[in-house]
Formats: sequence, structure tokens, C-alpha cells
Amino acid sequence: MNPESPRMEDNLEEVIMHLCQMKAEEFAASGYEQVSANEIWSCVSDKYSKTGQPALHQLVNDILSLSVPKFMNWMTMQAFKGAPF
Repeated sequence: MNPESPRMEDNLEEVIMHLCQMKAEEFAASGYEQVSANEIWSCVSDKYSKTGQPALHQLVNDILSLSVPKFMNWMTMQAFKGAPF
């Protein structure tokens, strides 16, 4: 086992959350100020629950290409499922 592996995973998590924060700020600029980075991550990672986490380039693409309508559809489905926000 590589001793730097946990540090690399921590760094990867920081980068992913930074991307989610950037997307949340983009949504805020569009008038959706209440969207958080954690909600962005929950939306994007929801589709990985069955297939597992994809390659890094796919993960980054999924975060950066997330649109407001797609996010709002996901939020609506979560509300129907009774998920807390």
C-alpha cells in the first residue's frame, strides 16, 4: 500500500468539493443562491450509487456540465422521495 494514498484521496476530495463549490457559485449567479456545494455533490453522485464512482474525467465532466434544470429535476425527485434538504 502506498503511504501517500490517503493524502491523495483527501486532496481529491478537496478538489471535487472545490468544483462543486464553483458550480454552486455559478448557480447563485443565475439566481439560485440557496444551492450548496454538498447539494451539487449529492445530485452528481446520486447516479453513481448503482454503478460506483466513475473515472476522474467523467466525475469532473458531470460536475461542470450540471445544468440548473437537471439539478432542479433532481431536487424535485428528492422531494417526492421525502429526502431532507
